[in-house]
Amino acid sequence: MKIALVYPSIYDSGFNTSGRRIVFNQIHPGLCYLSAACKKEGLEDITLIDLRTLTGWDDFRSKAAEIKPDIACVTLMSPDYRYAARCIEIVKEIDPGIKTAVGGYHPTIATDEMAKNADIDYIFVGEGEIAFPSFLKRVEAGKAAERIIRGERMDADALPFIDRELFDCLELPYDFFLPLPFVTILAGRGCPYNCRFCAPASKTMHGFHVRRRSVGNVIEELKSLRDTYGFRSMQFWDDCFSENKDWVMEFCSRYKEEGFVQPFVCQMRADNICKNPDMMKTLKSAGLAMVSIGFESGNDRILKFINKGATLKINLMASRICGSLGIKIWAYHMFGLTTETNDEALDTVRMIRKIRPYRSSAAFFTPHPGSHFYEYCKKEGLSLVDEHDDFARHPEEDSPKIRGIDYNFMREAAAISKRPSSGVRLKIRLERIIAHKANKPFKARLEKEMALNPSLNKMAVLRLARQAGRI
Repeated sequence: MKIALVYPSIYDSGFNTSGRRIVFNQIHPGLCYLSAACKKEGLEDITLIDLRTLTGWDDFRSKAAEIKPDIACVTLMSPDYRYAARCIEIVKEIDPGIKTAVGGYHPTIATDEMAKNADIDYIFVGEGEIAFPSFLKRVEAGKAAERIIRGERMDADALPFIDRELFDCLELPYDFFLPLPFVTILAGRGCPYNCRFCAPASKTMHGFHVRRRSVGNVIEELKSLRDTYGFRSMQFWDDCFSENKDWVMEFCSRYKEEGFVQPFVCQMRADNICKNPDMMKTLKSAGLAMVSIGFESGNDRILKFINKGATLKINLMASRICGSLGIKIWAYHMFGLTTETNDEALDTVRMIRKIRPYRSSAAFFTPHPGSHFYEYCKKEGLSLVDEHDDFARHPEEDSPKIRGIDYNFMREAAAISKRPSSGVRLKIRLERIIAHKANKPFKARLEKEMALNPSLNKMAVLRLARQAGRI
């Protein structure tokens, strides 16, 4: 059975982005898990169609026609809907007999909307590592399947290690100071918190509790990655890496015992950091180089309204703890939250200026499907989101999201908050120069290997060169 996995996420980049750094050099762990799960069950004929690497819709049509899969499965989040729907439409134009399926967050939280699209044959709700291979075997045997298929949640340690050679890209870190090669990893699934701008979408997908892999299981994957690709830095994609202190402390101990010295990045909450300064010291000693923190707002009324579980005091204390340990901060925050005033937005600007993060990422609040605020904004008639593309959250270019917000003011506030101080700017510039010099030999060797093997996936080239001792 020929299987095409389709990654349609070009809402913030467009086609033909394979030469651009961050936009392209990230894999989609969900598709990589799905590919690994299928291959574990003997379903090996899998091809990825990554829209980011294509020149346009004609290129997609040619690629799909060349593969002519028995089934095309498209993953999507809410901003991807238009592109996913077009992929499915083209597949059906090529051959109406090709089965089409969708999965991921948007089909899980907006199943009824997806069901209205007659070109979609099957809709996967929830996790697919068990349901998708089982479905494929059923179809291959000529048996009927329900249109809406609800996934089962697999024990975290039973999940296969992801297929890192599905995407034809070398993962690159979000920041320059981390050495190459770089990899990303998930140590668990789910989020136990209830921030109103996000929850309960994650719970709908992954359940109400975090399903964390055992420390031993994560260490085994990291050892495999060290042996296979020689990674020199990494990032954990967990929604909140620090929610289980005992797990974190055990991981740090094992990480050092196994001889790992690679720096890493993870996402944490400000309140977790303040409650566990000893954990932060242990993480730093194990290699934590930077932490991404969703501060969200610098105003206590807003923080309470969004149910963040933090205050301005907690946010500032968390930044001081990280600063005292030499842990860099990537600060995430929002503007244009429902009921937010201009003065309250300025509190966020002032907070970010006090924190002086290494990096700062501002977003416009957007009432995303699956969240408490999505329903709130619909009920109150506040939402201005008319198209799926509008679920993207970039202040520089996005349209207004809700009524009652001064978006010209918020756009300027976001721009100011993202501007690093002169000291941080100088530090970034110097570290970029140092990192470029340090990574140059690896890049040169990899480019030489790729020139010798132009038809191979970049990660496959790295693996083979590593095996031969040339990298």
